[in-house]
Amino acid sequence: MDIAVLSDTHAPRRWKTCPAAVAERLRTVDLILHAGDVCTADVLDELSAYAPVHAVLGNNDGPDVAAWGAPETLEVDLAGLRVAMIHDSGPAAGRTARMRRRFPDADLVVFGHSHIPMDLTGDGVRVFNPGSPTDRRRQPHGTMGLLRVTDGALTRAEIVSVT
Repeated sequence: MDIAVLSDTHAPRRWKTCPAAVAERLRTVDLILHAGDVCTADVLDELSAYAPVHAVLGNNDGPDVAAWGAPETLEVDLAGLRVAMIHDSGPAAGRTARMRRRFPDADLVVFGHSHIPMDLTGDGVRVFNPGSPTDRRRQPHGTMGLLRVTDGALTRAEIVSVT
């Protein structure tokens, strides 16, 4: 199973429509995870044209995103890999321990909010932030994540530049 991971797209201020470099990668995935701050449910509808979407609410998301079906947190089984999602994982200090306590059964926790791409393992859990494809802030590039799950194991976790 090939999975695209997005966060902090911030439409319509930053995401007017799916950027070409993002769309290119979305065409080949089986599933899309969005870790919040889409800001408008139209983005989730647009992403759904590429593949099924699981999304969580971000601090900038409106009632239309919640009505679309995005909860504050989400736990899903993806081909045997237990994945949890949350927008804001809190401060960097103690993050993996905090996420292990919050999601004790998760193999992987996907989050956003900071716009800082990250792939880190600690305290028995892997945490993954794809960064933002459209609002890079102090990062050198806009980014997104690509995951591959094979036989219940995460066999690929990559953060790719899209700007």
